[in-house]
Amino acid sequence: MYSIIVVPPTTTEDGHDRTQLRLAPGERITFGRLARDNDLAITHDGVSRRAGAITAQGAFWTLSNLSGGQTYVVENPEGAGEHIKVGPGRLDAPVPFEFSRIVLPAAGDLLPVQVWAPRHDYLRTEGGLAGDTTAPAFSVDRTKRYFAVLAALCEPRLRGEPHAPLPTVDQVVDRLRPNWPAASRTSVQWNIDYLAVKLRLKPGPEEADTGPRLNGKKESLVSLALRFDLVREDDLIVLAAERPGRVAR
Repeated sequence: MYSIIVVPPTTTEDGHDRTQLRLAPGERITFGRLARDNDLAITHDGVSRRAGAITAQGAFWTLSNLSGGQTYVVENPEGAGEHIKVGPGRLDAPVPFEFSRIVLPAAGDLLPVQVWAPRHDYLRTEGGLAGDTTAPAFSVDRTKRYFAVLAALCEPRLRGEPHAPLPTVDQVVDRLRPNWPAASRTSVQWNIDYLAVKLRLKPGPEEADTGPRLNGKKESLVSLALRFDLVREDDLIVLAAERPGRVAR
């Protein structure tokens, strides 16, 4: 069964088609400037003759950087700015993203190589261990107003702007009003404070007072929510106007 699919850059100097390369677990391909020395030729003067190697490892893959001086960046196009850096000479760096984009710096250009890891392996739980189930790390109810507040805070970064500034409390109020007409600065701030307690975040020293400054707290909430997938892009439906059911606190 194929577990890794490699999609070459959109354009290459030799005009080759973007034929997808499919790898089964344990298979490996090399990429670089010279076709005779690599499985995938990227014929750009700024790409090393032997630039790197991709190895399929079941449900994930590894990247080896065979260049002498270039750092490669592997981005998660679906994440909130998630990326890893693979330095020159690094071998078999594991890449955890289901959808990835290797960015190769090449003499002023940035060449993307897409890698997909569609295979998902799951633990089978039939006949599992007896006893109490494990308590969830974070317990959130997606029907509550506090979750709608959290979704509104996360929305800009989930919409593909990983470094977007967080919305102000007033902007959150405006975003929530179609489904929550009584939303106000006080109620939104209350829910932000509640989320900080519920998700076990400790306020920073600059937030010792109860005034309107909540930037540090909001940043911590959004960072935690996006890192652990407490809010996903699909969850933004709670912000859609005229939904059949409205969230309730």
